[in-house]
Formats: sequence, C-alpha cells, structure tokens
Amino acid sequence: MSDQLPIPVAGVPAPHPIRIIVTDDLVRSRLTVFFRLLLAIPLFVWAVLWGIAVWFVVIVAWIVGIFAGRVPDGIHGFVASYVRFTTHVNAYFSIAANPYPSFSGAAGYPVDLEIAPPAPQSRLTIFFRILLAIPAVIVLYFLNAVAQLVMFAAWFYALFAGRMHQSLRDVLVYWLRYNAQTVAYLFLLTQRYPSFSEE
Repeated sequence: MSDQLPIPVAGVPAPHPIRIIVTDDLVRSRLTVFFRLLLAIPLFVWAVLWGIAVWFVVIVAWIVGIFAGRVPDGIHGFVASYVRFTTHVNAYFSIAANPYPSFSGAAGYPVDLEIAPPAPQSRLTIFFRILLAIPAVIVLYFLNAVAQLVMFAAWFYALFAGRMHQSLRDVLVYWLRYNAQTVAYLFLLTQRYPSFSEE
C-alpha cells in the first residue's frame, strides 16, 4: 500500500485512490487452468469467512465515519487487505492471473490493487453511501455478465494455448478494477466514485 499520493497538477485529474497494477506475463499453466474452479474453492471459503468479519467492521466504520468524517487507520487497513485479497482471488479464478494468491491479501500479485491511505470524507456521503452506490452496483451487474462470458472464452484459450490472450486479460482487468473501486466505495475506503477510465 502506497503511503503517498502523487501531488496534483493543475488541470490534471488526480489518480483514483483505488488503482489496479498489472505485471502479469500472460503465461498460464494448462493444468491449473483446467482445475481452476476446484483450486479456487479454499480461496472462496476464506473470502466468505473474512467477508463476514469485514461487514461488521464496515458497520463500525460507517458509525465512526459519520461522526469523525474519516475511517480509522486500523479499520481502513483491515478492509483494504480484504478488498485486495478478493481482487487477487477474482483475478486467479477468472484466469486474469496465473499464480495461486496468498490468503493474506498482501501486495505483489501479478494483478494487484493499490489502495490509498485513509482520507477525510464527507459525513453526508458516508451516511448515504449505500444509496449513492446503487448506480455503480447496477453498472457492475452488467460488467459481471460480460466478465463471465470473457472468463469462459479465456478458459478455453488458456487451456489450449498455454497463455492468456492480452485482449481477454485486459477486459477482465477492467472488470476487476471497476469491481474493486465499487466495493471500496461501498466499504468506505474512498469517497471517490468508481470510474470508467483509469483516472
């Protein structure tokens, strides 16, 4: 996690606080691609268990945020690790990345998430966060449908070619980025709305 954000330049929009970093080399193991669903089951189980704790922590963050205007550092770090972990899991399952993810959500995965430190947020937008997120969640619903089709094509392509087609990977990365930004917005990691572009 980066502790410093770039200094804004006049006329240039600041980068989104939730950014995806791709260092993937497109090489895929045919064996792990074939068994990807089975291999991902332990990751999904851990994501569900961790997610239960995160929901309770987010409720606390929501209450604290309404009064303090920011999410405490410890809560932010805990939730950020979870969002990073689920991004790694989704990247692995969708074949956007090849290595098996760590269960800790540690940085360094080939399709990784960089999350800015906690910053002050509007108490009003914290209070109405669920309602404000509805349009982004609707967009995400449609992106999920597209991503499922791309995953299906990617599975066959990687199984036979032993590598991922860059265009397929890039579509999945776009989905992963928007998904992470939407979840981060809902979970109060940032006040910045999910973006259709890299900014």
